[in-house]
Amino acid sequence: MEIETLNVKQAVILAGGRGVRLEPFTIGKPKPMYEFNQTPFLSYLLLQLKQWGIKDVILLLGYMADVITNYFHDGSQFGMNITYDITPVDFDTGARLQHAYNLLEERFILMYCDNYCPLCFDRMERQFLTSGVLVQITAYENKEVYTKGNLKIHNGIVQVYDKSRKTDGLQEVDIGYAFLKKEVVAAIPNENVNFEQKIYPKLVEKGQLGVYVTRHRYYSVGSWARIQLTKDFFTPKKAVFLDRDGTLNVRPPKAHYIEKPDDFIWLDEAKEAVRLLHQAGYLLFLFTNQPGIARGVMTQHQLDLIHLKMQSELQENGGCFDQIYVCPHGWDEDCDCRKPKPGLLYQAQKDYSLNLLESIVIGDDDRDIEAGEAAGCRCYQVTEGKSLLEIVEEILG
Repeated sequence: MEIETLNVKQAVILAGGRGVRLEPFTIGKPKPMYEFNQTPFLSYLLLQLKQWGIKDVILLLGYMADVITNYFHDGSQFGMNITYDITPVDFDTGARLQHAYNLLEERFILMYCDNYCPLCFDRMERQFLTSGVLVQITAYENKEVYTKGNLKIHNGIVQVYDKSRKTDGLQEVDIGYAFLKKEVVAAIPNENVNFEQKIYPKLVEKGQLGVYVTRHRYYSVGSWARIQLTKDFFTPKKAVFLDRDGTLNVRPPKAHYIEKPDDFIWLDEAKEAVRLLHQAGYLLFLFTNQPGIARGVMTQHQLDLIHLKMQSELQENGGCFDQIYVCPHGWDEDCDCRKPKPGLLYQAQKDYSLNLLESIVIGDDDRDIEAGEAAGCRCYQVTEGKSLLEIVEEILG
């Protein structure tokens, strides 16, 4: 299939609803103006778009539109160009999009004003342009049932879209960030309809509703139930993930394992590197494959003793790990956590409300780097010519 070359340069944000689930806050202000760190939620979405290189934004407003327009004006304080299309409060999403039709470019990204998710824009856009679908939504994989699913998907195509969430077997959930071709908006009936509910099922029938799936948890101001998690997410934090064998300590020979505390021998200056990161305020996570447990070479208790010694010696030197993440599975168990799969990184993301796109991975093995890149982290590789301490000094500047 020939790849389309028309890149997406415009964003459209639906921000006109009443936000009744966020009352009493929304009695006085519209939902996207709820603040974290004295910053409205909508500001975080605009800054995300700017990071993606998108500077032209259309805000589709309705409820208390003047609160938003008086705050953001023309967008110049963000280095952006904001256009407003204001419609009656009772307009549904389909009617709002239809009203803004003449403002739309041939390709644009449509977002909800109440969801935020760290995403790799280039990967999403590339999938959209190569797939040829009319619409590509973004879905959270939702394996831990973070919320009630509304999708069934297969090979990048939505098989079932159920906004009511009543169909059996739904798992993934649509979180917005939808890439659209303008012709889809032209197909909206000239009625006050919900865009997703009216159009998406028709696209499903034609195999034209694509989906980009993310494992990174999304955050929301859609209801009070999500506010604390969203506050935790937007609380500034820095995180580094460190591999173990070959990064911190002498790697054992191939097919052999560190089986007892005395086998754990520090690499030169590794403890100092951990101390510097800890001192600089980074959250520190160890992530390591330990298939020796699955193979019966060692027990979980033995591994715990090894890590107890490691942590004790780090603490004596002024450092420590905030959490240790281990994959205990064998090579052929097809788990989600064995590197180069990024499952351990995503587990830490959920546990600590991290932004993985702003997190760092350091390891000596290609599998460490592959795991980090899959999760969108910034990656550094320890080599014979570059030690962990040298990498840390580079990070800290």
